[in-house]
Amino acid sequence: MMHTPLIAPSILSADFARLGEEVESVLAAGADVVHFDVMDNHYVPNLTFGPTICHALRNYGIEADIDVHLMVSPVDNMIDAFADAGASMISFHPEASQHVDRSISLIKQRGLKAGLVLNPATSLSVLDYVLEKLDYVLLMSVNPGFGGQSFIPNTVEKTQHLKHIIDEMGLDTRIEVDGGINKDTIKSVYDAGADMFVAGSAIFNKPDYKQAIADLKNQLK
Repeated sequence: MMHTPLIAPSILSADFARLGEEVESVLAAGADVVHFDVMDNHYVPNLTFGPTICHALRNYGIEADIDVHLMVSPVDNMIDAFADAGASMISFHPEASQHVDRSISLIKQRGLKAGLVLNPATSLSVLDYVLEKLDYVLLMSVNPGFGGQSFIPNTVEKTQHLKHIIDEMGLDTRIEVDGGINKDTIKSVYDAGADMFVAGSAIFNKPDYKQAIADLKNQLK
């Protein structure tokens, strides 16, 4: 099944001092989803933001889907905290959860979309017994922990393999790609079967958000 491609700007690259305005601007410029990179300086070597920021954006009036990517360990208590704060979809890394199936169930019980995140060296085999429970799979095209890294090319082949598995199983699962996505790399993963694209510096580091998002979407035609 073909999904409408979605652009999900990562607020990791936004101006934190003006976060509400930044998110409003990027959505007005054509973004589809707000991507939250949650890092704990434990599972990954960086510290970003927690559920209070998500809650603040909802209070500010942001109504778009908020896509929370948990790079934290342990996972489960953060699922409830972000569900309470207004998240729409939550993904986590299997290496960070002691009970992957339980963590997925917790997300679904809160009525949210559930995703699993695969690092560059994580095999697709971790999906073997849970893929049919997932709404999306997030493939990391960089190693998690920092913005502004370069795209890892073998993500294209991994995306193709995953798309083949999803199609063979007759599932409706989205494939999201995160890391080094820009107008030069987005088409290769789109052609391979991805339909949701996280972009940070490729949008927020540009003077014109509307043009930056248009440049990405033009590659998907």
